[in-house]
Amino acid sequence: MTRALMFQGTGSDVGKSLIVAGLCRLLANRGVSVAPFKPQNMSNNAAVTADGGEIGRAQALQARAARIAPSVDMNPVLLKPQSEVGAQIVLCGKVIGSAGARDYQSRKALLMPAVLESFSRLRESAEIVLVEGAGSASEVNLRDNDIANMGFARAASVPVVLIGDIDRGGVIASLCGTAAVIDPADAALIRGFLVNKMRGDPALFAAGMAFVAERTGWAALGLVPHFANAFRLPAEDSMALDGLPAARPPGAAQRAKIAVPVLPHIANFDDLDPLKLEPAVELVMLRNGTPLPADTDLVILPGSKATIADLAALRAARWDIDILAHVRRGGRVLGLCGGYQMLGRAIADPDGLEGLPGTAQGLGLLDVTTTLGGDKSLVAVTGKTVADGVPLAGYEMHMGRTEGPGTRRPLVRLDDGSSSRDDGAVSPDGRVAGSYVHGFFADDRQRARWLETLGVPSAAGSYEAMVDATLDALADHLARHVDVEKLLALSR
Repeated sequence: MTRALMFQGTGSDVGKSLIVAGLCRLLANRGVSVAPFKPQNMSNNAAVTADGGEIGRAQALQARAARIAPSVDMNPVLLKPQSEVGAQIVLCGKVIGSAGARDYQSRKALLMPAVLESFSRLRESAEIVLVEGAGSASEVNLRDNDIANMGFARAASVPVVLIGDIDRGGVIASLCGTAAVIDPADAALIRGFLVNKMRGDPALFAAGMAFVAERTGWAALGLVPHFANAFRLPAEDSMALDGLPAARPPGAAQRAKIAVPVLPHIANFDDLDPLKLEPAVELVMLRNGTPLPADTDLVILPGSKATIADLAALRAARWDIDILAHVRRGGRVLGLCGGYQMLGRAIADPDGLEGLPGTAQGLGLLDVTTTLGGDKSLVAVTGKTVADGVPLAGYEMHMGRTEGPGTRRPLVRLDDGSSSRDDGAVSPDGRVAGSYVHGFFADDRQRARWLETLGVPSAAGSYEAMVDATLDALADHLARHVDVEKLLALSR
């Protein structure tokens, strides 16, 4: 029988995704067939699957760690926030509608059968399934009809390991407090605990581990030190954008400054990950209306889950003025997906797919207009940039049609089986460009070419090889600090 084990957290951002990814790679390296699973995820950082759907980026990374192809069964329910109180619902890889936070609570029970079916299919393909919870296990106010944490664990009869984060403080209280407030039948499913992100001497917390084990009756499975290279892996939450390496010193011999306005509904921001690893790149994340630095070489507008709303936020922060001045000074701008749409003359959302129906004026830097609607494009792509013939590989994840004279100067030409199609647009002077293709900079060839246009070399090496090496290092890290045999013995 296929075994399963679920990892829940005392809160968000305690390291659940990272630990599951590391354990997937650890077991895969041991020759164990392992698959990741997350019943419900909330993220605007998504990945395209081979079966033509989308799942959370974290589950795609976990699948890579397990050395298997990502599938929609690994994350059957994906919520993509579009406002402070509402989100788009993706079920088994396909958009089925949107709901406000309160309305969604009443719909969860209807989603549980699909969640259990996906879990059942995964169990047929692996020796063990590692399940990741969402948010906090102790959110008793959301327990009714829960499909993300204890509701799923109870329905699927899966034992649970609880993860606490010592770096944020109060980890003893958060672990013991979880045991105190959740339903006794839920608490009975928790068999062990991990304490994550330890800094300093582990011996100083030995008594803390013993206290939690004695108070809860759970097995102490490990005290995991902070994994310093976590920033090298694709992140799930936009909060990770604050954890970038320190900026390059102003006196660096070769340096390109790339600025990114961080908008409220930023999506697929893993497009930026390869750039933050380049020694000659200073990646500046602009928040809360921070002015665009005058010495910026390239502005990147990433994807967005609510393009018109984010365009309004960009204007409210007065970044539109900064970007237009940057272009007048001869600076470069690249828009990706939603960012590409913002660079055009107008964006229309007649059916209210991303908010209230309406039309917004774009930045006018590309002679194109966008109408949101139609089927969502979810596909891996290959091709080349038209101007220089440099190959590329990436993916498309967008809904909408962009047209206009600017598309006669496409940025990329994609291979479509026996034919080809053009995508994107480039301004007449070549300094402003946009495309629906994600993953430009993960392709080493394209990243090197873009940096060459900014006058700096690419020195990070193979990005994909670096991700795999980091997953191997994470697996070794967990092997040293987690009682893996005891953990596996708890699975069933």
